[in-house]
Amino acid sequence: MNEVAEATGFAELWSSLADLGRDRTTGGYRRFAWTSADLACRDWFASQAADRGLTVEVDRNGNQWAWWLPDSGESTTEVGAERRCGNALAIGSHLDSVPDGGAFDGPLGVISSLAAVDLLRARGWRPERPIVIANFTDEEGARFGIACAGSRLLTGQLDAEKARSLRDGGGVRLADAMAAAGQDPDALGRDDERLANISEFVELHIEQGRWLIDQDAPVGVASSIWPHGRWRFDFTGEANHAGTTALDDRRDPMLTYANTVLSARKKARLGGTLATFGKVSVEPNGTNAIPSRVRAWLDSRAPDEAALDAVVEQIVAAARERAERDGTAVEVVNESRTAIVEFDHGLRDKIRKTLTGVFGPVPQLPTGAGHDAGILAAELPTAMLFVRNPSGLSHTPAEHAETADCLTGVAALAEVVAQLAGVRPGTNRGSGA
Repeated sequence: MNEVAEATGFAELWSSLADLGRDRTTGGYRRFAWTSADLACRDWFASQAADRGLTVEVDRNGNQWAWWLPDSGESTTEVGAERRCGNALAIGSHLDSVPDGGAFDGPLGVISSLAAVDLLRARGWRPERPIVIANFTDEEGARFGIACAGSRLLTGQLDAEKARSLRDGGGVRLADAMAAAGQDPDALGRDDERLANISEFVELHIEQGRWLIDQDAPVGVASSIWPHGRWRFDFTGEANHAGTTALDDRRDPMLTYANTVLSARKKARLGGTLATFGKVSVEPNGTNAIPSRVRAWLDSRAPDEAALDAVVEQIVAAARERAERDGTAVEVVNESRTAIVEFDHGLRDKIRKTLTGVFGPVPQLPTGAGHDAGILAAELPTAMLFVRNPSGLSHTPAEHAETADCLTGVAALAEVVAQLAGVRPGTNRGSGA
């Protein structure tokens, strides 16, 4: 495949997904789990897989899997038998988004996986063992509050009953949202058979930071994921009239919340960690009313477990101290937590050696962002490739990667697949080849 054809194929894939779930006002994406936008993305994935002769399955947790088998690569009803050999190589990412997210976070990994299969087929190559492209559901957790829900359910790190009872901002339960989309929420839970069929997982992702810019490199390999988690803070006080209640007579939880936000920034800076209050709801949410409740979510990340524990403890202590002064109360609930992830050294080093032989020096970098690859790392060898982000911006419509770097990412992923799956030269056959 020449460079022009390769660029055209990638551009067509990118264009075919670009409008799904995009808000015309902000330019950002609102692809929340089990909404119409998310279902449109799932249909897109199934259609693209079918166009390539790949067989698509949906597992008990709603994750999609598109199989390229070691035979002709054409569609087959024998995918179940073929994948039970237990040595499939999984690649892929996710298609859902944060509120007004960018186009690249997640979709770049899915599109690059499809494009890598196209590139290998164009070279006339065939896999020696099954290759499966994954689209994990609800990676961002934007609707129901738990990130990487699909992979957490798959691995049993998220309790099925807890997952079914999760509610979105409108009170809709996850179980009901899944049922409305034609999925069976009673089937949620750890999937040992699925996990036993996969031997490695490699996820390509846009970098969410500036490391590769500083290294002047189009692609890199992940070393680790910082430990991170989400904590819900419920600040409660007393609702009252904004125009008739003296300042000294108020029990205003907004003051406690505001002080906690400032404290979080200070504690994080001193501890070399990250702490962000990015989501908040207020009751009764009236311009001329003192709030009765402020509910806010803390996202915190750190280089190691001890530093994460320390900064969260300090933020909670600061919140409670301020609450006592304000005559308010605060309750804190840990909604999710992910331990530090060290990607499999053997797989990481093998990938880095493969890519260095083709592209020259490939940097190795840590990341503070969570990913499905980090969840699966508890069960099987996983690795990540990052594609340069020239602005360093992420979770915003301004998120971007240059087409040339994206194509380098596709080529890098194809080399990794060829190395790990034992792809061999073959003869193209039919439109699915």
